[in-house]
Amino acid sequence: MGFRENLKSELAYQGILIKELAALSGVSRFSISNYLNTREQLPSVEAAVKIARVLGVSVEYLVMGEDGKETDTGLRLSAEARAIARLVEQLDVQKQKFVLEFIQWIKNRKNI
Repeated sequence: MGFRENLKSELAYQGILIKELAALSGVSRFSISNYLNTREQLPSVEAAVKIARVLGVSVEYLVMGEDGKETDTGLRLSAEARAIARLVEQLDVQKQKFVLEFIQWIKNRKNI
């Protein structure tokens, strides 16, 4: 995925509108709309940094779909894995354990 898809995904995940992102980042709505349209215009480094800061993600994540930080296993997290991790972090410990067990169960299933 590229910048356009990652930005769209992050806006949807966080429930942020283009006009809100523009107001918070100082990047114009017109520019943000251009980044999201099919022409895939890329932002300047300055604009990308402003957008990333507002969204609480790295510029590398917006561009590459990866966090840029290696996990303790040495693997980079995909956008989907980051979304799962963010959601799980919001759960209490008991529910986190349940999610972990469920993921392990899915992983061990042969037909899924």
